[in-house]
Amino acid sequence: MRMMVGFLRKAPVLQVRFNLTASPTPQSLHFLLDHLYLFSSSSTSISTSEKPHPFTVSYLINSCGLSHKDARSASKYVHFESPDKPNSVLALFNSHGFSKTQTSKIFKKEPQLLLSDPDKTLLPKLQFFYSKGASWPDIAKIVVCSPSILKRSLENQIIPSFNFFKDFLQSDKMAITVVKRFSRILLFDLHTYVASNMNALQEFGVPKSNIAGLLMNQPMAFMVRPNLFRENLEEVKNMGFNPSQMKFVIAIQAIRAGGKSSWERKIDIYKRWGWSEEEIRLAFTKSPWCMIYSEDKIMATMDFFVNKMGRESSSIARRPQLISPSLEKRIIPRYSVVQVLLSKGLINKDFSLSAVFQSTEIMFLHKFVDVYKEEAPQLLNLEHKEMKLNDVAKDCLFNSENPFTISLRVSHLHT
Repeated sequence: MRMMVGFLRKAPVLQVRFNLTASPTPQSLHFLLDHLYLFSSSSTSISTSEKPHPFTVSYLINSCGLSHKDARSASKYVHFESPDKPNSVLALFNSHGFSKTQTSKIFKKEPQLLLSDPDKTLLPKLQFFYSKGASWPDIAKIVVCSPSILKRSLENQIIPSFNFFKDFLQSDKMAITVVKRFSRILLFDLHTYVASNMNALQEFGVPKSNIAGLLMNQPMAFMVRPNLFRENLEEVKNMGFNPSQMKFVIAIQAIRAGGKSSWERKIDIYKRWGWSEEEIRLAFTKSPWCMIYSEDKIMATMDFFVNKMGRESSSIARRPQLISPSLEKRIIPRYSVVQVLLSKGLINKDFSLSAVFQSTEIMFLHKFVDVYKEEAPQLLNLEHKEMKLNDVAKDCLFNSENPFTISLRVSHLHT
């Protein structure tokens, strides 16, 4: 199946405005266009032609945990003769729960942070995230993911960018969710990408709560040129998805996640299992999640159903929702129950896959365990050893693997 190419739909732009007083450099905007910067390590303004400094190299190795190669590379960007300043920076991170592995990653990416003022420059930024509901372990992960955040102005960049999301989501907690998902999003001009693409979604009739769900689950989906994003919206609409339904934004996520190469590899996987292009297209319209999961998960799940259970690949194509459940947490444990029932002739070998693997935990236990506990008492052991009963909500229609559960908690947002 080839990704459909839609036509741009010209319409008045709904204005989403927030006060951002700082924007990234033109260079930053350029590498956003091709997405290379989003995955590259940060750079500094000091020329890399400078020779490594012995004391700095030694400090980076012995105190920061960098390898000799990484320390030599980092020392081209930062020099110091005394350990006093870097020691105070390390002490700040250590006192707030950053592990040595985490600080090592931070200084490998941004060695210049070792010369920052810990009390005036670094601590206020850490405290800001904490004041908005992020835990210290969360903050450590945010900084490790994007240590250059600590080089940006708190007043002119971090706070306005955070408030952009808070104003839209109406919650500090939800805004922090966005930052935890993709902390680099705070570094860029949100008007150019996020606001424009939010406007496009609203134009297409996507409810605000669903936009919030997409934003909190995959903020990077918004970091694309607005004209390309509109093409994606047209593609999804032309495939038959209703913009007012959650499936529409899930389909957007599927198209945006991993890019064209990932999409094509997943298409190839399904074809290797015998699915036709039409079967893949229909499967995607039924359950766009089938194109979101990793290639390894798709392969492992298909292998289990076809080779372990002996089911026809085409039967999975007709029920692509079966790709969604966790192989280890649901499919294998429930199949162990089914095997007991099959061995005793209590159920037919052509049992419904949907009834077994898509039902809630309460329904599954009632239908396949409770009613047979006298004929097959060993099921009770399986129940305690393999079935996880402590969180029934995880097995609802929007189960724990579906990040869009979060959208159900933002229904208070006006659409």
